Amino acid sequence: MTFLVSQDLSFRIPVELSYDSSDPYAVEITFHLPGDAPVSWAFARELLLDGLSKPTGEGDVRIAPASPEGLSDVFIRLQVGCERALFRAGAAPLVAFLDRTDRVVPFGQEPAACDPVGDLDAELHRILAEDRYAG
Repeated sequence: MTFLVSQDLSFRIPVELSYDSSDPYAVEITFHLPGDAPVSWAFARELLLDGLSKPTGEGDVRIAPASPEGLSDVFIRLQVGCERALFRAGAAPLVAFLDRTDRVVPFGQEPAACDPVGDLDAELHRILAEDRYAG
């Protein structure tokens, strides 16, 4: 990915894209900046998908195609307060990444992957077991 510092200054930085089916709505990008600890941003997987074809996002994360013609590079803007960072990424690696996430949890099937009832039952069982042993 390219970090666009200004119109005249940019440099390539290694990034890592990750996806965890236990949080099926989110993707994470970890930036490995020279001399700094890695910085990770998590945001909606659907935001990344939509940003490949049209400007999308509000607030801290905004994604837009670099060109209106076909599948091109993508701009990713991250913001914390008044501080902003702009990155440019090739669309092809992002599409390949999203395709891999879709094989793990298909788009639209995220609620089934969450299974909050199963997690709630396990957590209640653990809490009740602790209460029995504590008293």
